[in-house]
Amino acid sequence: MKKQIKTTEAIFPMPVLLISTFNEDGTVDVMNAAWGTMLERDMVALNLTETHKTVQNIKARKGFVVHIADAKHVTEADWFGIVSGSDEPDKFAKSGMTFERSQLVDAPIINEFPIAIECEFIEYQSDATGIGVIGKVLRTSAEQSVLKDDKVDINALEAIAFDPYTHGYYKVAERVGDAFKDGLKLK
Repeated sequence: MKKQIKTTEAIFPMPVLLISTFNEDGTVDVMNAAWGTMLERDMVALNLTETHKTVQNIKARKGFVVHIADAKHVTEADWFGIVSGSDEPDKFAKSGMTFERSQLVDAPIINEFPIAIECEFIEYQSDATGIGVIGKVLRTSAEQSVLKDDKVDINALEAIAFDPYTHGYYKVAERVGDAFKDGLKLK
């Protein structure tokens, strides 16, 4: 029998996404965001309020980069989530990370995160059922070290997920089945 528990962000684990933008002065801003997903193969949705500096930057610069956080950089990923760029102007510099400018959008690609998804800002939905930031994926790139046969190897990536119940980060790993195949056993 299931026991009723306190409602929280009950769909978990949640992805740990790092959203990078440029500030008005050209410095780098990075935000840790667990509320993001794919809308379609080439569209991302970030459920973020307009009060975030990152959202203001996205709207002003018309672009952003989504990075997948990994276990090697959990400290930096958490730093980007607990400190606001509005309060800490040297937030990115203090992380010790480096960047290069995207050639497709006006946003930085953080070199240390193994996956970068470069996105063009499409719209911001702010009504009661709105998602927030909608972006079109222009390019996805991954470090060779996380690829196997030109596909992302989840074990090599060591992506992390956020558990809202315990406020913990966990590695996403170990394949347990084959999608679109295992269920056919019940046919």
